[in-house]
Amino acid sequence: MAQDSDTWMWERARSIVDRADRIHRRFFQLSNASGERPTWEPPVDVFQTATELWILVALPGVQVEGIEARLEGGELIVAGQRALPAAFRRAHVHRLEIPYGRFERRIPLPVGRYELGSRQIVDGCLALAFKVLS
Repeated sequence: MAQDSDTWMWERARSIVDRADRIHRRFFQLSNASGERPTWEPPVDVFQTATELWILVALPGVQVEGIEARLEGGELIVAGQRALPAAFRRAHVHRLEIPYGRFERRIPLPVGRYELGSRQIVDGCLALAFKVLS
């Protein structure tokens, strides 16, 4: 009986790892032939107070000047490019978990009116502070 529950537990764990791997592959695709469409979506956090809406976009190694952020309809679109450092372009890759290439993230905003207050890179994240307009 214990053997059957151990087998079931390991099969279940393998199934969960396989599912996580499929999700990871959807999140991060190495590249596409055209090079124009985004190849990955950065993760985001969204916080709101009575007077501000904060959006943090994880973009390690990306300079703020190379990031496009625009409001379109009821969503924020953040796009740009995360380039592989020149020193690594000819290197043998043993592990590649941090995405590179063109990125784009569409973030639905809570209902309301907003005005961009500040835009900066903080600890590898693009931090956007919007004023909530009445």
